[in-house]
Amino acid sequence: MSIAYLCLGSNSGDSFKLIEQAVSFLNMLEQTSIVRTSALYETEPWGVKDQNWFLNVAIEVKTKLSPQDLLVKCQNIEKTLGRNRQNETRWGQRPIDIDIIFYDSEVINSDFLTVPHKYMHLRAFVLVPLLELIPDFVHPVLKKTVSQLYDDLEDVEDVCLYGTRQHD
Repeated sequence: MSIAYLCLGSNSGDSFKLIEQAVSFLNMLEQTSIVRTSALYETEPWGVKDQNWFLNVAIEVKTKLSPQDLLVKCQNIEKTLGRNRQNETRWGQRPIDIDIIFYDSEVINSDFLTVPHKYMHLRAFVLVPLLELIPDFVHPVLKKTVSQLYDDLEDVEDVCLYGTRQHD
């Protein structure tokens, strides 16, 4: 059994419902079970700023699936929930995004999959939910804990607990 950390995000459609459905689908995967989830966060867009804020959550799963098979299952869930990768802007709006952030302490660099996620250390919307679950987990490439990576952030986008953000 391996432990993987996934981050889910949504900023188009009914984001709350889409995150809920994605978590439900992940929970139904064979050879995989959800161990725990972070709180739900509202997060400022990263990369493309002129779009809706995201809802984000981190999930710890136990799985017998290989990292590659887990990615295929996550992409199938995204497709089921309306994601069309061919018709979207890089870092733009999407109904659902499921990223594998860590898979045990493995390092994978292929055309198909990069683990740890190559931008995770630059993104508060990934690090804040992970801080709840694994603050002392050491990034296998950067050799820093999740807490240290968060402390190193320079351009921190806004991240707040779901329902607490003051809307303009």
